Amino acid sequence: MRRAFLLVLLALPLLTGLAAAAPPDRQLVEDLVAANRILAMEGVLDGYGHVSVRHDQDPSRYLMSRYIAPALVTAADIVEYDLDSNALEPKGAPSYTERFIHGEIYKMRADVKAIVHNHSPALIPFGISGVPLRPVFHMSAFIGQGVPVFEIRESGGMTDMLVRSAPLGQALARTLGNHPAALMRGHGAVVVGPTLPLAVGRSVYLETNARLQAQAAALGSSLTFLDAEEVRKVEARQDYKRAWELWKRKAMTK
Repeated sequence: MRRAFLLVLLALPLLTGLAAAAPPDRQLVEDLVAANRILAMEGVLDGYGHVSVRHDQDPSRYLMSRYIAPALVTAADIVEYDLDSNALEPKGAPSYTERFIHGEIYKMRADVKAIVHNHSPALIPFGISGVPLRPVFHMSAFIGQGVPVFEIRESGGMTDMLVRSAPLGQALARTLGNHPAALMRGHGAVVVGPTLPLAVGRSVYLETNARLQAQAAALGSSLTFLDAEEVRKVEARQDYKRAWELWKRKAMTK
């Protein structure tokens, strides 16, 4: 009888859904720290913005730093969240207000393994002008898959522009749809990818493309953008791994 009782106690976490996930891979945590520092180094993030990665052992969880400037993130700052964006480990860590961006996109997009939310300056004009972002060079070919603009007033009315709730996160995820990125009118952008290096690379080159497109438009002549077939061929092989290794080495040795 006592043995049976002990077996029930041991099984209780599984029966109640409270079983702890295996800890994330140390390399994944290290890469998440690097992603924060890379994006700060490249000027995509400043004191604000955040990066997350889906838990490698449990797809119903994700990892993101506590409320801190991205350039200052260390492994000790990484917090585990469920997809409702509740902090799990360590509990009680201060969280980013807009963590719902991450949880709701992970819910909607099983293919997404990493998310960046930034306030990239060069992107702001394209979110408020009606001029669409289009790919101007091969490193930003992914833009050819479309970059929609999220208008928060359509789902939240008059707000402080921040995605402070799950319903607003869901609205942003719907606007993102199956695209690699979405602009947020008067706010910034969200960028996703099937890997952390790809989400980081897309974030860097989204900013670069915006600057180049604006510069080219200022020349006053018609622009030649990448063709849809060119986009398809570039995206079939693009992974930014070489750039990722360079950025990571530079960011982690500062």
